[in-house]
Amino acid sequence: MKSLILAAGAFALSGTMAFAEAHAETVRLGTEGAYPPYNFLNDAGEVDGFERALGDELCARAELTCEWVTNDWDSIIPNLVSGNYDVIIAGMSITDERDEVIDFSDPYTQPDPSAFVAMAEGDLSSGVIAAQAGTIQASYVATEMPDATLLEFATPEETVAAMRNGEADAVIADKAFLEPVVAEGDVMFVGEDILIGGGIGLGIRESDGELKAKFDTAIQSMKDDGTLNALIVEWLPGSATF
Repeated sequence: MKSLILAAGAFALSGTMAFAEAHAETVRLGTEGAYPPYNFLNDAGEVDGFERALGDELCARAELTCEWVTNDWDSIIPNLVSGNYDVIIAGMSITDERDEVIDFSDPYTQPDPSAFVAMAEGDLSSGVIAAQAGTIQASYVATEMPDATLLEFATPEETVAAMRNGEADAVIADKAFLEPVVAEGDVMFVGEDILIGGGIGLGIRESDGELKAKFDTAIQSMKDDGTLNALIVEWLPGSATF
């Protein structure tokens, strides 16, 4: 995570143009497209998932014209700051460290459980743990599991592959991402769920306060009428609702 944050800082001066000046007509929503069920690319190559449905509804309520772009996770904050898109909507947990570089909308999910998955039961406290680089789970292993060895990968699929080929003893990730992996039958959840972070929100440049306010209003309207909870139940079954 630290490398991602430091890289973002290097772009900060180049990304301070106000939203209204640079993108008055179209708001570009940046996502990873590789973290189901939050976001993924469907068979037609289009962004799909919980955050696609959410983002489209938020833009409609905010009366914004939006378009979707994809970006690798490890550069998703720097490319927001430098102006390559206007909003991050990519399963990004709200943390103090990230909030030093970008701003966040109000959360659109509660803190979601993180979980460990392994090929067999065992003590993971001194094991080799695979996590996606720049995530709250990688930070958790680095700071809260001093005897463990952290292996970081660019994509979540690579973490699962590392576990299955014996390179890592376990994977830590959002439980909603890991549930379909466990359903395949060759791996299992190990240990207790962990609550990390302050929920998931939209990442927005600190200079774009007007845009943040529009999305906050739209998020609150979805909470008020139950639409957001309906999407959470549909796409993230078992996750806490508002």
